[in-house]
Amino acid sequence: MPLANTTQHYGSLTKTFHWLTAALIITLIPLGIIANQLPYDTSEELARKAFLFSLHKTLGVTVFFVALARIGWAISQPKPAELHPDRKLETLAAQTAHWLLYGSLLLVPLSGWIHHAATTGFAPIWWPFGQNLPFVPKDNDLAHTFASLHIIFERVLAATLLLHIAGALKHHFIDKDQTLRRMLSTPKLPELAAHQSKAAAPVLALGAWAAALAIGASIGLFAAKDTVAAVPQLQEAPSDWVIVTESSRIGIATTQFGATVEGEFAQWTTEIKYDRDAPPEEKGSVRTTIAIPSLTLGAVTDQAMGFDYFNAPEFPTAVFEADIAEGGDSHIATGTLTIKDKTVPITMPFDLGFEGDTAFMSGTITLDRREYGIGDNMTDEASLAFPVTVTINIEANPAEP
Repeated sequence: MPLANTTQHYGSLTKTFHWLTAALIITLIPLGIIANQLPYDTSEELARKAFLFSLHKTLGVTVFFVALARIGWAISQPKPAELHPDRKLETLAAQTAHWLLYGSLLLVPLSGWIHHAATTGFAPIWWPFGQNLPFVPKDNDLAHTFASLHIIFERVLAATLLLHIAGALKHHFIDKDQTLRRMLSTPKLPELAAHQSKAAAPVLALGAWAAALAIGASIGLFAAKDTVAAVPQLQEAPSDWVIVTESSRIGIATTQFGATVEGEFAQWTTEIKYDRDAPPEEKGSVRTTIAIPSLTLGAVTDQAMGFDYFNAPEFPTAVFEADIAEGGDSHIATGTLTIKDKTVPITMPFDLGFEGDTAFMSGTITLDRREYGIGDNMTDEASLAFPVTVTINIEANPAEP
């Protein structure tokens, strides 16, 4: 069997690309459905779900590169002529389906890949080239947009694939011609006229994608995701210092399946009493209230809000209360941190400096999630590590008298 195409037959490489792509797609679609539906309430269930998602993503990236190679090869080859060029409507439909298939074979994995690169955490791609993409920032809104695009393009691909299979079966069982056999072997064919491309086919394919995007938008796929719990409205309390929100941050980092997952809380208030002239052991006090549902934590944000973790619907805030003392070259906040219904004593060293009247504070503390009843069902650190690192950076100015 010759490697290259002729005007009559497909070559062996084209056939290999065709059936390899078919096998990958037929595997990927149910794999994604199964992975989405699996529970993740225990370490074992989460590990199984992550394994299937990693397999799905890795095969998806494989499809992308196979599709690139397949398209490159197809461009360099003659296109075998249609067996029934007189059936103009059928020929147009077949060519439109091919445009949709080729395009979707790039759009589906690429949109999924960008979604993966724009978020953090959960189910890495199994390869040595990293999890990021050039020019794709870590951004939850961007990730949500491309997750929606991935769903839409996958539906177009699945529908087109079903029509493509139906057409092949129709040719084989009803028309009883050589269309399907030509992709399996090298049957004898009568002399055929040269392949004629239909200019309307790519236009119809673009129309189909546009219609799919419009339908996806109309049913709310691109709308902002509802949070598991409403973000509480925090009350501002009297404070001797006013936080500069643009440069202040409370971030957290944990480790899931050996990869660091970082996030931060968007809403929190702090009451600070601090006197630079007070004795070292009585510098002041702090009370910080954090809106738990304002946390963004990459791909696992919704999971973190759930009952087995922060349980944000029932416990929407966390509170840190401490006294501040000066200790050597740094300061120390000694008090308690309350998350859910657990109040745990903590001591946090932090650095404090001044530029004029403006104060700059930075501190890091490592907590054990088990002390706060977070992820009690995740008993295997290979799935979710016990330590959680909290990083605090605050810029503040004295409140006006």
